[in-house]
Amino acid sequence: MDKRRRRQAKPSSCCSEEVSSIEWEFINMSEQEEDLIHRMYKLVGDRWALIAGRIPGRKAEEIERFWIMRHGEVYANRRRELKRYNS
Repeated sequence: MDKRRRRQAKPSSCCSEEVSSIEWEFINMSEQEEDLIHRMYKLVGDRWALIAGRIPGRKAEEIERFWIMRHGEVYANRRRELKRYNS
């Protein structure tokens, strides 16, 4: 029998800093930033740190969140609803 003990991660129930993507605030990007993100994504894929390195003042997490919010199905539905509401 194997006598080594494995460490088990303790579930964190009270103080999780992770936020559901539904609760994210929309990130405003300039047209130039959006264009650069799209072009870089075509070249390097989802290497967010590499893309963020080309945009001064932006973090990899911010770029990834922007991409998910712009291209995710849940957010696409939200954008359609907002357009109808604002029209």
